[in-house]
Amino acid sequence: MSFIEQSEKRGGLARRVFLFLGLGFLTFLVAGFFWATATPGTSWEEAVGDPEDTELPARLETHVLQLANSPRSLASTTSIMRAQEYIEFELASLGYTVERQGVVPPANNLIVKVEAVEPNVKTLVIGAHYDTVPGSPGADDNASGVAALLELARLLKSSKGMAKTNIEIVFYANEEPPYFKTAAMGSYVHAQSIENRESIEGMMSLETMGYFSDEPDSQNYPFPLSLRYPSTGNFIAFAGDTSSREFLRQMVGEFRDHAKIPSVGGTVPSVVQGIDWSDHWAYSEAGIPAFMVTDTAIFRNPHYHRESDVPETLDYDRLALVVEGLGKVLVLK
Repeated sequence: MSFIEQSEKRGGLARRVFLFLGLGFLTFLVAGFFWATATPGTSWEEAVGDPEDTELPARLETHVLQLANSPRSLASTTSIMRAQEYIEFELASLGYTVERQGVVPPANNLIVKVEAVEPNVKTLVIGAHYDTVPGSPGADDNASGVAALLELARLLKSSKGMAKTNIEIVFYANEEPPYFKTAAMGSYVHAQSIENRESIEGMMSLETMGYFSDEPDSQNYPFPLSLRYPSTGNFIAFAGDTSSREFLRQMVGEFRDHAKIPSVGGTVPSVVQGIDWSDHWAYSEAGIPAFMVTDTAIFRNPHYHRESDVPETLDYDRLALVVEGLGKVLVLK
């Protein structure tokens, strides 16, 4: 065999090896993507009906109206104090004792606790931030999450003695820039204050939850999520990084057992745009499984971080269905 023939043979072998390795790597990536985004249960497929609690949508709307009458940020300390006072008043009226955790004066985290039936069980943290970016009234981001959390607090208080898991409810200061992913972020302060992190089952962040659309192509995604999820923004999403996969899968499965609204869920690496854009980031950083429950914010809602993020843009009936689904999961935890 000539030198040229030997070289061609070696070159052909090398090409086949590289092709094999490339196909193997591509297969690995595709399999990993579907593994990370797979969730148990079946999303609600029937027509969306009315919530069981017919007064719940009106209560949610009232909370949003009270909170989203102006921006809430440290650019106006009065606005932050007013938001805190409203949340504290609502919690106190339900019979809770509210703990203030200092963040950046006068902004505080507001904390209430629901103790489980049995002692020495794990704790589930569920939270929502009450601040906004300057200039936006923040009806969806994040008065919707605060309203949902207030109504979950109402449900859990009325179901006292039933929970199998301790539940810590936290209303966070300073999620928005310039505090996001800094030591002045309320959820970071709370996550770092947890001494025994092994005692925490996980954390759920309620983040931008009230905007829905039945229009085709109303839902967008960062690549490659558009290959996996629907293009109509009529669902609620459970989203986190891959470190939260098992916890997220558990919660999505339980939610789908009860909820009467479409849902999707999945985890991807934190480098994917938007996957860590909420308070769950602080807990993931602390080694605690965490994810957000969201309408996907900027990927669906055209009013995100704008002056037009006002209460009348939200769908309170569908938000109520999300709250009822989450409530049934929490009561049975």
